[in-house]
Amino acid sequence: MSHDHDHEHDDEHEGASHGPAPLTGVDAADLHGAVDALTAALHSYVDTAVGVRAEFGSSEADEDPRILSLEAEIGSLNAGLYDLLHERLGMHADLTGMSWGDEDEGDEDSVDVEPDVETFHVGFVVSRTAAAGDRTLDSVLDVVEAGGGDIAQAVVDSGFDVHEWGVSRGAPVLFEADEDEEDDE
Repeated sequence: MSHDHDHEHDDEHEGASHGPAPLTGVDAADLHGAVDALTAALHSYVDTAVGVRAEFGSSEADEDPRILSLEAEIGSLNAGLYDLLHERLGMHADLTGMSWGDEDEGDEDSVDVEPDVETFHVGFVVSRTAAAGDRTLDSVLDVVEAGGGDIAQAVVDSGFDVHEWGVSRGAPVLFEADEDEEDDE
């Protein structure tokens, strides 16, 4: 698995934490401290989200500055935990992916695809500035969709098949089984 993140120093992958030998004697106190800070921020997010939804509709709640601030804080704390795990243990922890655990469930109506099919996601955290004028955050979807078309074409031009692609706001794009469920409604 490749991780494209900037390292401050090229020698960061040297030393015991990145070596092939088992790593013993690691004091995990700072790792647990990072998890505790992330946990506290997640609890704060839930409490704030419940309060914001009591005041506003879902679209407005997604754009509430309190929510956006906590999402940024959680992202920063998650990045800090990643960096700490990387520095101390030499691991490239994938802690921000989402999985609903139903990847192995079969669907009789789904199209058979190659066994090495994988989904890829690009995400953006966007806020309005004065330069946006009267454009709403919903208009960002048009920009992202145009970029998605360019990316899909670049993937095809690289020799791969793009089976599906789409854009959404606030949640990942759902494919296959979820589309079948929508047809049933």
